[in-house]
Amino acid sequence: MVTRGNLLYPEKLDGFVVVEKNKRVGLLTYRILDGECEVVTLDSLVEGQGVGSSLLNAARDLAVSNRCRRLWLITTNDNLHALGFYQKWGLQIAALHRNALEESRKLKPEIPMIGKNGIPLRDEIELEILLTP
Repeated sequence: MVTRGNLLYPEKLDGFVVVEKNKRVGLLTYRILDGECEVVTLDSLVEGQGVGSSLLNAARDLAVSNRCRRLWLITTNDNLHALGFYQKWGLQIAALHRNALEESRKLKPEIPMIGKNGIPLRDEIELEILLTP
């Protein structure tokens, strides 16, 4: 995975798993760096049942307990469903990194040109929630 010019390996990161009836239905990976907690991946196999929210709640609790200044993440401009979910949960748009995928493709050329809903995949959107005043 590439984000903000960094090549990341989510399988090597710490995370949280939601298990229901002995089946994994959600996963969040994160990293804490320089007093900030970055959500690197968030995957929910079921929608509308609170899996994504419970994962973000766990990440926020962890970030608070580690005295992080903020919890943040990056998504792409084509991920409209996620953008809505994140904002409903309480994250706010902190930055737009225009044409960031152009740089990311230099590290990972297989990133497609067209994303979800036929939207050209080009920008990264940074969302955050501040944890300390």
